[in-house]
Amino acid sequence: MRDLVRRLEHELFVAQTELAVGPGGPAPKARILARHVEQLERDIDRVDAMHPPLSTFVVATGSTAAAALHVARTVARRAERELVALHRTEPVSPELLAWSNRLSDLLFALAVATNHAVGIAETAPDYGV
Repeated sequence: MRDLVRRLEHELFVAQTELAVGPGGPAPKARILARHVEQLERDIDRVDAMHPPLSTFVVATGSTAAAALHVARTVARRAERELVALHRTEPVSPELLAWSNRLSDLLFALAVATNHAVGIAETAPDYGV
C-alpha cells in the first residue's frame, strides 16, 4: 500500500504541473494519460478484492490510517469538482478529469481495505438520527 500511495503522490505532482502550465503554456514534462486512468482502475479492482463487498453506505470512520484516507478522498473529490468547474472556462484534458474521479474512488477503496486489514468493521449510517 505504501508503494501505491507513493506512486499517487508522484501522479499528483504531475497533475498539478499540468494544471499550473495550462493550455497556453509550455508543454509540461509529463501529463496524466489514459494509462494512468487505466492503472487507477486496476488498482481499485485489486484493492476492492482485499475486503468483502459493501452492502451499504459507510460512515468515514475507523482506524487512524483509514480516517486519513477518507480525508484525502474528500479533498480529492473537492479538487475534482473544481477541475470540472475550471473545465467550463478553460479546457482540462479528459484524462486528467477521469484520473481525478478515479483517484477519489481508489482512496475510498484504500480506506475500506485498511479498516478490514486491521479488523475494524465499517459502520453503516444511522438514518434514524
